[in-house]
Amino acid sequence: MPPKIRITKDMIINAAIEIAKQSGYESINARTVSEELHCSTQPVMYQFSTIDAMKRAAYDEVDKRHTEYLMTVPPEQDPILGIGLNYVRFAVEEPQLFRFLFQSGYAQENSLLEMIDSEELIPVLAAMQEGAGLSMEKTRQVFLTVALFAHGYASIIANNHLEFNESLIAEHLERTWNGALLAAAQEESNESNHS
Repeated sequence: MPPKIRITKDMIINAAIEIAKQSGYESINARTVSEELHCSTQPVMYQFSTIDAMKRAAYDEVDKRHTEYLMTVPPEQDPILGIGLNYVRFAVEEPQLFRFLFQSGYAQENSLLEMIDSEELIPVLAAMQEGAGLSMEKTRQVFLTVALFAHGYASIIANNHLEFNESLIAEHLERTWNGALLAAAQEESNESNHS
């Protein structure tokens, strides 16, 4: 008799992510995960006491993968433009996972404003600040403008309401970035002139 395969948390999380990719996060449950793993529901429920805990663990792993995806920018490309394009590209390549991340209610930050204050974003903001020569407050404003714009494009694409056109989106992101930078620099200049 062959030895039983031990079902690990990582195996369950990966199976849940695969289900989310194929059918959406709503389809993640003990039955679908056990079918994906070719096992009974018992090992799944042994590792996760609730379906919500399993979905949350899958969400956290997708979030980690998404962050790695965003940060993979070619050295010759402007980092903010590259991150913005990767954000939209992720929605094109993985629409179900994009919806899981941003339209499921599992995000730990309740808003984009809270995300801007997260520790994971500090290196991105620091690089932006250095490149733009702005205060951190103005850098956050610029990032928020670009992030909202990229999120809008990505959401529309992930929900099948727009076809992906990388060159057009890159042009729009660059205009948004340049406009937000110019506005922030002017505001900073006006503030220093009035003090």
